[in-house]
Amino acid sequence: MKRLCTTTLAAMALAGAAHAEGELNIYNWGNYTNPDLIKKFEETYDIKVTITDYDSNTTALAKVEAGGHGFDIVVPSHSYIPIYVEKGLLMKPGIPEMENYGNISDQWRNVDWDPNREYSVPWQWGTTGVAVNTSVYSGDINTSAIWLEPPAELVGKVNVVPEMQDVMNLALFYVGGEPCTTDREVLKKARDVLVAAKPNWMSMDYGMTEKLSNSDVMASVNWNGSTFRARINNPDVAYGYPKEGYPVWMDSAAILSDAQNVDNAKLFLNFIMDPENAALISAFARYANGIDGSEAFMPEDMKTAPEIVVPEELKAAGKFTGACPAEAQEFYTAIWTELQK
Repeated sequence: MKRLCTTTLAAMALAGAAHAEGELNIYNWGNYTNPDLIKKFEETYDIKVTITDYDSNTTALAKVEAGGHGFDIVVPSHSYIPIYVEKGLLMKPGIPEMENYGNISDQWRNVDWDPNREYSVPWQWGTTGVAVNTSVYSGDINTSAIWLEPPAELVGKVNVVPEMQDVMNLALFYVGGEPCTTDREVLKKARDVLVAAKPNWMSMDYGMTEKLSNSDVMASVNWNGSTFRARINNPDVAYGYPKEGYPVWMDSAAILSDAQNVDNAKLFLNFIMDPENAALISAFARYANGIDGSEAFMPEDMKTAPEIVVPEELKAAGKFTGACPAEAQEFYTAIWTELQK
């Protein structure tokens, strides 16, 4: 299928009718895509959407890089976008010329990892911290000691999500280092604290929303939106912002260079830059999205949620880090591989 010109794309979006047809295959984080968003897109454009889940950036990158996957859109974290670009895995679909491009918040438009948004559009952004069941533990939750040096109440009840970049960065912050360091002494400290902590964990699994909701897990390295959803189901769940430092991130949707349904993928990128549609993404997964005007359509409880509103005294501990240089990434991978054994 030939690619649509910008004028045609805009006309189709404005018409709002089912002029398109065919399929769209999206590769995204598990439990991260609002079914209502997909239903609305399918009904608007007569396009059948298939969602395939992954549990980490490394899993997604390996699958895409291997080829033969059949996906059109992927949703990497900001630190992985440059890696995808360097490997030639993403196309430039003309995002700045799309009708809804102007809805991207100024803060998220000309970003370091994708200047002028040539490759990707905002999906959601948030933080990585710790989720704790306060019926079991009543101490300070704003620390990575919860999972790196668990108190007796939490030993054997802690989960660590299998996302290398977040886990490594949290560990580096905890030992006084900075993300993407190549300082071998600091990296060894992070490695040692991780290896020593692992026997105190129960698992390294993705998908903590239900497990925290059901009290199957009492603490976890986790993302703020997932923890927010768990707290709605279980008021004992609380979200902590590690005072030693915690990652701030953004996931963005991009079209793969070997996509088979390019026109439909372009329609989808433009579709999720519409404020009402971006709000559907946030209302489901409970993260902010980076699209101006979406706040008016989002649930009221997101305006005051402790998982969204960072305590003033802990704001400075949040760090937005980019892609690590190759040498640092090699160290990360080596430590991560050892941790998986």
